[in-house]
Amino acid sequence: MKPLSLPSADRHLPAGWPGAFGFGLVGLLLGAVALPLGPAAGCRFRSGEEVVVYAALDREFSEPQLEEFQRQTGVRVLPKYDVESTKTVGLVNALIQERARPRCDLFWNNEILHTLRLEQQGLLTPYRTDRAAGFPADYRSPQGMWYGFAARVRVLIVNLEAVSEADRPRGVRDLADPKWKGRVGIAKPLFGTTATHAAVLWSHWGEAETRKFFLALKENARVLSGNKQVALAVGRGDLALGWTDTDDAIIERDGGRPVEIVYPDQEEGGLGALFIPNTLALIKGGPNARRAQQLVDFLLAPETEAKLAAGRSAQFPLNPAVTVPSRAGAPQPLRRMPVDFAAAAAAWDGAAAFLRDTFTAP
Repeated sequence: MKPLSLPSADRHLPAGWPGAFGFGLVGLLLGAVALPLGPAAGCRFRSGEEVVVYAALDREFSEPQLEEFQRQTGVRVLPKYDVESTKTVGLVNALIQERARPRCDLFWNNEILHTLRLEQQGLLTPYRTDRAAGFPADYRSPQGMWYGFAARVRVLIVNLEAVSEADRPRGVRDLADPKWKGRVGIAKPLFGTTATHAAVLWSHWGEAETRKFFLALKENARVLSGNKQVALAVGRGDLALGWTDTDDAIIERDGGRPVEIVYPDQEEGGLGALFIPNTLALIKGGPNARRAQQLVDFLLAPETEAKLAAGRSAQFPLNPAVTVPSRAGAPQPLRRMPVDFAAAAAAWDGAAAFLRDTFTAP
C-alpha cells in the first residue's frame, strides 16, 4: 500500500501565528523540517477533524504510525518533526514559547526528561486511559500527565575489526578508560538521549562522580553531532567504539557493518542498561484535545508497540501484553538500570549547566 503523505502542521496555521518561524534559531530549526507536504491521497478526512502532533521520534519511525492512525480514523494529522542535532530541545522550546496560545495537541517525545520538565512548568494536561493499565508504573504518570512506551536502550557499539574479544568494553565506565583515547565516540551531550543519560547518572551516581566521568570522557572521546553519527563512525571503522542508542546501532548491523551491540553493565550487581521510553503528553489548552486523546489510545495499543519492535527502529515494548521482542536482540533476562525519572528531571538543570560548560568551552 502506498504510504500517505502527512500534511505539515505549519501549512495550516493562521498567518502571523506565533510559532516555529517566530523564535529565531529554534524557529529556523523547526521550520527546516516542517516541510509542506501534499494532502493525503486516498483518505477522506472528516470536516474539522484534525490533531497537531509535535514528534521528536525520528520521522522515518513515527510517520508510519501517524499515517496509520489517519488512515483508520479519517482524522487529519498535522505533524511537526525535529532535527537530529537538537533532538527534543527544539520542540520543547517551541512548546514553552507557545504556552500562552498553544497550537500543539500532542507531544510525542523520544525521551522522558523534557516531558517531565514540561509537566513541572504546567504545560501538560491529564488524560487517564485504560490503555495504559498494563504498563509498568514507573513508565507512566500517576496523574495521567504522560505515558511511556516503546523504549530505546542506551548501548555501546563496537567495531569487531578494531576491538578484540578480550578488550571489548562491558560497561559505561569503560568509555572513560584512557586506552580508548581518540577511538571512542559520543554524541554531544547537550541534547537527546545522551543528555538524558547524563541527568540520570547525575541523580544515580551523584554530582561528583558524574562530573569525574564526563571530564574523563571528554579527554577520551570524539564528540559528534548525534547518536546516529556515532554509530556510523563505528560502522565505518573511523572509531573503535561508541555510546549510542539501539535504534541507531541496529542500522549499522542491518547494513552488514562489522559491529556488535553491547548492552552495558549486565554483570551480577551491575548498573544495568538504561531504557529511555518514548512519551506521549497532551498539551494544556491544545485545540483538539479529544482527537489527541484518541491518538494516545492508538499509540498505546499493543499493535503499535509490536510494529515499532519489529520495525527498523527496533523499539523495546514496555507493555507486558506485547509478545513481539525488539529485533535488536538482547541478552535475556536483560538487566535494566533502576531509574527515578523525577529525580533525574530535578537534576537536569545542574547536569545541563555542567555539560554545557564542559563541552562548549573553547
